[in-house]
Amino acid sequence: MENIQKSIGENLRNIRKTRGCSLDAAAEITGVSKAMLGQIERGESNPTVTTLWKIASGLQVSFSSLIHEEPSDVQFIELKTLTPIMESSNYRVYPVFPFDPRKKFEIFTVEIEPGCQHTSDKHNEGVEEYITVMSGTLEMEIGDQRITVRPGNSIKFSANKAHTYKNLGDELIRYQAVMYYP
Repeated sequence: MENIQKSIGENLRNIRKTRGCSLDAAAEITGVSKAMLGQIERGESNPTVTTLWKIASGLQVSFSSLIHEEPSDVQFIELKTLTPIMESSNYRVYPVFPFDPRKKFEIFTVEIEPGCQHTSDKHNEGVEEYITVMSGTLEMEIGDQRITVRPGNSIKFSANKAHTYKNLGDELIRYQAVMYYP
């Protein structure tokens, strides 16, 4: 967990400094306190998914630009080697392929335990989510729409409104999510 915390801290500091943004200014535009931002930058805090989304949205960067590490020409990823970013122990986001600005997307594997739900704040205008469920049955609320996504099925939606992921079943949900940034 320390490596991901360190990467997040270094990336946040680099993004903020590249923009000439103070901690006070970053706190104002992200809605995350100056103290929390400082702890994250120093690698002293393990931020939640919600906190990272607030930071990414406020700074208008991709989610995984905060957890980005330098890629190689060929990458083989084993889920068991990834450190999840957790909102709670019941909702885990594994950064499989972090954001690459040349490609404008990132890919995650997400796990949701039975009985868990996660509400995501709206993302920046133009951001799209593409989800393919591998196991379990995902219940989605997107605005006033309710959609059931079963294993092997997929959903695409504009993520510029709040959306909720729910596991109403009794088995683990695992899905792949592709985030596209215009």
